[in-house]
Amino acid sequence: MPARSSSIVTALTAAALVVVGVVGYQASASATDPLTQVRSDGSHAPKSPSKPDRHKKKDKAPGAVAIPASSGEGQRVVYSLGAERVWLVGADDKTRRSFEVAPSSVSPSVGTYSVTSRSVSITGSDGVAIEHVVRFAGADSVVIGFSAAVDGSMPEPDPSKKTGGIREARDDGKAMWDFALHGTKVVVVN
Repeated sequence: MPARSSSIVTALTAAALVVVGVVGYQASASATDPLTQVRSDGSHAPKSPSKPDRHKKKDKAPGAVAIPASSGEGQRVVYSLGAERVWLVGADDKTRRSFEVAPSSVSPSVGTYSVTSRSVSITGSDGVAIEHVVRFAGADSVVIGFSAAVDGSMPEPDPSKKTGGIREARDDGKAMWDFALHGTKVVVVN
């Protein structure tokens, strides 16, 4: 009889964990407030970035900066390493949105990729809470993707650390998230 009791307890525990996981997922998916970073002391970080934003200039219109000529055709994300800029390009080859980014310390090679995975929110390899993660490449054993820091920061890359997070402003990160679904083409140019 004790073996049967332990099987029942194990089954009930497993069922309870599944229920908690489902409820937690549903709660996080339906949250309306923006994510806030929690400090190690348990208090919330300020909603505005503590560091000045190095990318203050925003484009007035989606096509304000021309799409690089060598970036292909059709719907795609174009990332220019030299310009530190991204274009979200529709199937009609027109820019839907363009914005500056803060590059990662490890850059992808020039070429064509596709979105391989996405995460709503995680902690970045630099220890910063990030959201709207869109991964598309890898180099030097580092996964490379676009993301937005929850605290709004867009730091200069630290060359002493191997990180693959190409940082965007939060509103740009949301636009990338909505545009770059799994399998979306990503073209990296110089």
